Amino acid sequence: MLLSTLKRFIPAVAPISKLERMRACLGALIGIMLTGLVSKFALGPDVNLPLLIAPMGASAVLLFAAPTSPLAQPWSILGGNILSAFVGVTFALVIPDPIVASALAVSVAIGLMLAFGCLHPPSGAVALTAVLGGPVLHAEGYGFVFWPVGLNSILLLAAALLFNNLTGRRYPHLLPAVPTNVHRTSDPVPTARIGFVPSDLQDVLAQYDEIVNVSPDELDALLHRAQIRAYERRSGEITCAQIMSRDVAAVQPQTPLREAWKLLINHRIKALPVTAADGGLVGIVTQTDFMRASLLAQDGRLHLGWRIRVGNRFRLARQSKHTVADIMTRRVQSAVPETMIAKLVPPMADMGLHHMPVVDANNRVVGIVTQSDLIAALFHERQGGIVEDKSAILSSDNQAA
Repeated sequence: MLLSTLKRFIPAVAPISKLERMRACLGALIGIMLTGLVSKFALGPDVNLPLLIAPMGASAVLLFAAPTSPLAQPWSILGGNILSAFVGVTFALVIPDPIVASALAVSVAIGLMLAFGCLHPPSGAVALTAVLGGPVLHAEGYGFVFWPVGLNSILLLAAALLFNNLTGRRYPHLLPAVPTNVHRTSDPVPTARIGFVPSDLQDVLAQYDEIVNVSPDELDALLHRAQIRAYERRSGEITCAQIMSRDVAAVQPQTPLREAWKLLINHRIKALPVTAADGGLVGIVTQTDFMRASLLAQDGRLHLGWRIRVGNRFRLARQSKHTVADIMTRRVQSAVPETMIAKLVPPMADMGLHHMPVVDANNRVVGIVTQSDLIAALFHERQGGIVEDKSAILSSDNQAA
């Protein structure tokens, strides 16, 4: 009973791999080492002030072990440390009692960091160091703000920027761009019209009224991933292989446009994967690509964006016997047979994708999933489960958008 009670005091930290643990430790080692060495090289070994201050160790924990935390962002470490150092020096100069000065310095530093949006827990230790650092630090006065606090913070931040991005961790964690409707209307993107939306999350966080050590956008992304994972579990983990069209009509870049258009008409489909000689996916050509090129040839007043994207290629098309390569879309989002269909919903709903080529490990096209396939599968799953035989749930025109 006592043991189970004590276990409840152990914080529930999100599980991470051994590799991530090693990455965080290595980052802290490199960051602190570089900060100390560069400081020593820049100022020489005979300076009176310390080359490193203790709060930098706490900053390293955040910068390398929790780089997505709002408390670990560049403005947090720079703004928090510099503000706190300034506050600490000020109270050390005007209040002779170190205990009173320490309490006020930490308290005011927290208030200012919250006000300026640069909360950084190690900065509380910076304020305390400024008060209790002894005669050497006190003699520097406000110079302590710039050295060692300012220089240490900048060097450690530079190390974090370099190390985190080289090891696959996006840093700094910038606010995401607001998703826009690809149809250029004022409606929210489809996945933002049902379920919880960012404004719901903001309202809940406001009611919670405590500092949460994760950014709202990161929390929103995690919750949506959890929703997709829960759907995958409920739906029996339906994959693209179960619903995709396998007999796929495809063309090559050198295929004449007239021939490609005939394939679209004869098969009553709206897109053709474009493959290399070995079957590798190199693009996609759709009815929209044909219409854009045709309209551009007829009307020179079309939107400037279309002229830039399509104009040069269509002029080339008239000189190269109208091949698919002249109008196809080269940047194609694809899936693999093992991809869960729940992961296709956001790109197809929000990005306006009507077709998703399915490729194998060698990037060869093995199938295609359309919005019709996805809707049919989701509907059938809701009615009681997916069947292995795709023909039992899809019509013969399963490539229609």
